[in-house]
Parts: sequence; structure tokens; C-alpha cells
Amino acid sequence: MNSLKRNDEGFTGLEAAIVLIAFVVVAAVFSYVVLGAGFFTTQKAQETVYSGVAQATSNIQMTGQVYGLGSGPSPTLINEIQFSIGLAPGSPTIDLTMLKIVYSRPDLETAPIILTYGGGTASTTEFSSTIATVAAPSLAAQQQVLIDFKVVGTPKNKIMNIEIRPSVGASLPFSKSTPASIASTNVLY
Repeated sequence: MNSLKRNDEGFTGLEAAIVLIAFVVVAAVFSYVVLGAGFFTTQKAQETVYSGVAQATSNIQMTGQVYGLGSGPSPTLINEIQFSIGLAPGSPTIDLTMLKIVYSRPDLETAPIILTYGGGTASTTEFSSTIATVAAPSLAAQQQVLIDFKVVGTPKNKIMNIEIRPSVGASLPFSKSTPASIASTNVLY
């Protein structure tokens, strides 16, 4: 009868080993998920930092004077605005086709005019950007681009507000006044 008696002592060690392996597998899967989430979060943080640096460094600078051009032999109104822009040192190239220029006059009760890229032709709704009379769709480091657009006739002693808004980075707002006497080419102050 002794031979019919079961001995279960070996199964306890085997069950403990199975439970231990299950814990190790669950811990490995959990650590893989946690590490994956950490890598994803780190990547998103890195993208945010790079985006912030790109926006902070893509500053447009005014290079030179802002000119108001009159038409005809003895002009009394300014019909066109011209100025040159460049980039701050270390700034990345800017796509000028995405640039917006906002023009307004405080003495008029009309909404500001938003000008978009028009290639090499200037109008009252589109600006031209050229480098040595060739249309320039982008602005790279150490380049100067001539911006040109037409405005509704502006008489003497009037203030004009202009804001340059790139697609990435800070905008460049400035105000200029027409001179007391209008000529064919006028430096706006």
C-alpha cells in the first residue's frame, strides 16, 4: 500500500519556477512599454525644442531705408513702397511665398490690407521680392531681397503701418511717415 501513496514535493518547486518565469516575462513587457513611452516623450520634447529654436532664430531684419515712390512728373501722392530685408545671422532660409505683409494707415477707416507673394510683379494685393531684378521666392542667409508693393495714393505727412509676417518666426512691425513734400523717390521716416 505504500506504493499507492503520492509524493507531491517536486511539484511545489516546479510551480514556483513557473510563477517566477511569469513574473520575469511580465516585468520585461512592462519595462519595454515604459521605455517605449519614454523614448516617444523624449522625441516629442526634442521636436518641440527644435521648433522653438527655428522660430526664435528666423528673424527678418530691415536693411537700409524704406522708400515711397511717386508717379508722374510732379507727384503729389506716394503709390509704391520699397524696402530691403535680410536675415539675422544664423537664421535658416525663409520661404517668401508664405510671407504676408500687412499694410494700414491710421487716417483711413478701412481694414488693413494683407499682401501675399506675387513673384516679380507688385500690385495693391501682392508684393514682389527680387534679387537684382530676378524674382526671389526665398530668402537665405547673407542675401538681401527688395520688397516692392503698390499702395492707394498716400499724401504728404501721413503715417503708414507695415508688418512683415513670416510663416515661421517673429513678425517685424514698423511705422513710417510720408515727407512734407512728395518727390519721385522719397525716404520714409
